[in-house]
Amino acid sequence: MAENHPVGFQWVVEARERGAQVIHVDPRFSRTSAMANIWAPLRAGSDILFLGGLIRHVLENGKDFREYVVHYTNASSILPEDFKDTEDLGGVFSGWDANHRKYDAGTWFYEGCESRDTVGAQDASAHCGHCKDGSGAAVDLTHCQSDPTLSHPRCVYQLLKKHFARYTPEMVERFCGVPKDRFLKIAETFCSASGPEKTGAICYALGWTQQSKGPQIIRAAAILQLLLGNIGRPGGGILALRGHASIQGSTDIPTLYDILPGYLPMPQLGIDAQNSAAYIAKHRDLTGWWWNFDKYIISLLKAYYGEAANKENDWGFDWLPRVTGDHSHQGYFLDMSDGKLEGLFVMGQNPAVAGPNSRFERKALAKLKWLVVRDMVELETASFWYDSPEVERGELRPEEISTEVFLLPAAGHAEKDGCFTNTQRLLQWHQKAVDPPGDARNETWFMYHLGRRLKEKAKKDPRPRNAGLNALTWDYSLEGKMQEPKVEEVLQEINGYTVADRKLLSGFGELKADGSTACGCWIYSGVFPRPGENRANQRNSRDYLGHGWGFAWPSDRRILYNRASAAPDGRPWSERKKLVWWDQQKKEWTGLDVPDFTKTKAPDYRAPKNAEGDDALAGDKPFILHADGVGWIWAPKGLADGPLPTHYESLESPVRNPLYPDEQSNPAAMKEVRPQNEYANSPDPRFPFVMSTYRLTEHHTSGAMSRMLPHLAELQPEFFCEISPELARERGVENGDWVTLTTARGLVEARALVTARMRPLLINGRNVHQVGVPYHWGYRGLVKGDSANDLVAISEEPNVRIMEAKGILCDLSPGRRAQGKAALEQLSAHLGGSNAH
Repeated sequence: MAENHPVGFQWVVEARERGAQVIHVDPRFSRTSAMANIWAPLRAGSDILFLGGLIRHVLENGKDFREYVVHYTNASSILPEDFKDTEDLGGVFSGWDANHRKYDAGTWFYEGCESRDTVGAQDASAHCGHCKDGSGAAVDLTHCQSDPTLSHPRCVYQLLKKHFARYTPEMVERFCGVPKDRFLKIAETFCSASGPEKTGAICYALGWTQQSKGPQIIRAAAILQLLLGNIGRPGGGILALRGHASIQGSTDIPTLYDILPGYLPMPQLGIDAQNSAAYIAKHRDLTGWWWNFDKYIISLLKAYYGEAANKENDWGFDWLPRVTGDHSHQGYFLDMSDGKLEGLFVMGQNPAVAGPNSRFERKALAKLKWLVVRDMVELETASFWYDSPEVERGELRPEEISTEVFLLPAAGHAEKDGCFTNTQRLLQWHQKAVDPPGDARNETWFMYHLGRRLKEKAKKDPRPRNAGLNALTWDYSLEGKMQEPKVEEVLQEINGYTVADRKLLSGFGELKADGSTACGCWIYSGVFPRPGENRANQRNSRDYLGHGWGFAWPSDRRILYNRASAAPDGRPWSERKKLVWWDQQKKEWTGLDVPDFTKTKAPDYRAPKNAEGDDALAGDKPFILHADGVGWIWAPKGLADGPLPTHYESLESPVRNPLYPDEQSNPAAMKEVRPQNEYANSPDPRFPFVMSTYRLTEHHTSGAMSRMLPHLAELQPEFFCEISPELARERGVENGDWVTLTTARGLVEARALVTARMRPLLINGRNVHQVGVPYHWGYRGLVKGDSANDLVAISEEPNVRIMEAKGILCDLSPGRRAQGKAALEQLSAHLGGSNAH
């Protein structure tokens, strides 16, 4: 966090100076480690073992916040008799189909769940990992069996104890490399941040997400925090540290292929594509806040298609694109390599050096018919066809590449109006400082005018395929000499309005399912409630939560699920940690934050029989987006690889799985093995070391911006790798020497940074060396170097399809790599002649 999010880390330092304990667990000793009270190194890829050890520590030592756990989690829910755990089946949960490598989640629902027999048999992998609760089919979870004493042998709490029983401090020490005494100190310290008076927060970033079981690592953190009562309370939570100014915004209003704005699932061809009624019936929960699903999707369709969307034509639902396969980044490039993709727009990315297995991706780009690159410089993705390692080695010949490349100059963020949504869900408006130079244009200009031209073309073509494009609303005002769309009008459309009079909405509570409202993203509704009131542009913070500075979705709530900050009876857990509470005199929720709860629902409210939606949740159920209103220690639906996290090794690992010999890595993960995307064995004598990519403070992502600027380039002028003094001695390397790194995909050269910040770990009785590799370099710019991502495999975690860039296997040898065609021979020799080409 200090390395990559230094501005945010300021507040961690201030908290530490007031007595907070800062714990850092990371393979590298970094700036964050230096500022922490406790640092522990661990083997990359062993995170679930470590977190599982913390969960076991909580359960075995009675450290859980029992009243919170009983009332606010599903720990008391009873599971069906036919469910079998990984501990029973040697590494897989019940419902595993080994032939198709996916789960039937039928046994994951609670005992007595009436809909389990009808929807439980759905394919657990045929879902959207980014939206809702995995977009599993709707189900009523409120009338299932439970045991508030947490003693029933099949209740979630007891199963959790059994599931994590083998995650002992000794197991953590043996396979994570964290000394037992250090682990126990961390466990005691973090578990002390629990109960009515204390909370603790967990921050994570790509070290957790870029793994073949990334979402399950974060699930493990969520289980730990729920057991300790650290969700929905000030000073608690799990914070995803974002690497860009608006990564949160790009998932809210998505650049992801499988969701629509507001985390609504994209309809899938052949699964829920029949009509809007079938789509809504599948994804609309019977209870909880997602009962309003129909309001959000129909209002979105009205924002898209305006007057053309009506009840008679099913609100234009047929015009929405369908998910027909894997349209993720990895899926695109796999299809591209197979000749199934004709063209690609690349905007604000640089896959030629930033994508997994960059060598594979550069060669795939050569099979396109056309490629549009919008950026501020000619980066590697635009120049791959004449200036790349593949051209140097003779793998690509410019005269044989038919890809037509269009390089279009883009504007920087200071050259455009717009909105960022940062890691805390905070929308912040920024004004244009200057016009972009020359022909450079911003994204809004480009997308608007591209859409305008496509619509003009579609008008002349009456084929049914163009009906949706012709219906699409595209009527923003233009301003200035560059004829830029007025971006505040886009934000107003996102906010939502009543169709009859275009009156802006004050919040998502006003959305209707009858076509009378339009809203581009329901969670953002309220950001622009009246003309001239752009709440994202507020700059007058009035409290420590930041109200008055920007707008946090939803409804400017700064802490999600903050009803959990009060006890079941509505009173604060403590005066010190109060946030929202029930005002008995006014009969409403009040406090220091906007209550994330129905304002007038009393703590003792109990749902009448057959109640639906939010009315079906009792007054002590804070997690209103879950159908049962509680935090999910157990995930009864929505995950493709199991209802609980369990330890699997990385797709490449220096050790065998100590828990499940027959299930080395996540069985549901997709390795996408093919020529030029092969894997090492686990373990593999050719690749004895563990490698992870990471970021530097001084460079930004692929380096396309920072490597082009002298004052940044000189701060980190050369591609390097961090290795321990012990590894350096073993391989005969001195600090600053050239070394060659090799994996089963490729080879790169780097300078050796020999440092005690990288330490060998004692894993299962032998020393395991780890190598840290920053990924910011490429072959363009003021400072050049090989791309670390040439070493990474294209793989797909089963829920969100992210690649694994942490904990992969590599080798390191002294000296520079071979140049030209000789590099292929060097790689072939290292692989045993298997797949250099």
